[in-house]
Amino acid sequence: MRLALALAVAVTVAACGPTGMSGPSMNNKVGAPVTATTTVESTEILNRESRSNRTQVKHILISWRDKSEAFSGGADPRALERSKLDAEREIRSLQKQLAAGADFDTLMKAHSEDHGSAETAESYEVTPDAKLVIEFRQLGLRLDVGEVGVVETDFGFHMIKRVE
Repeated sequence: MRLALALAVAVTVAACGPTGMSGPSMNNKVGAPVTATTTVESTEILNRESRSNRTQVKHILISWRDKSEAFSGGADPRALERSKLDAEREIRSLQKQLAAGADFDTLMKAHSEDHGSAETAESYEVTPDAKLVIEFRQLGLRLDVGEVGVVETDFGFHMIKRVE
């Protein structure tokens, strides 16, 4: 019993680092380089240093049924019909449309499952301490102006465009 407890403590301390604490560092990185859990995530952007400590971004949220708990009963009906693979396909389709010259705001209004931003097309301010999920902040602060990237959070895929 004591050996198991000592081993659990040692593993916890080793995983948390020399200070015994874990979490994002000053530059918003969480340990080792990001590896994609999907092929649509922008790992090359997520692995670079922050471009700014304050950005304005717009985003398109595409979710799926396995993420519905994050919405506390308010998940978009389109998401409830979709698997993660279907969500990846939707993101790829949006990426192709943008590459072909589609307007981000138009796509956001038609496809985003974040109803607030979809209706208003307003941007979000992203700072290291903004009240946004960490993955969203990490990507938002690493984008160049005009650049679009994708990240997965507890809510689904966020296709984020830095507007300033």
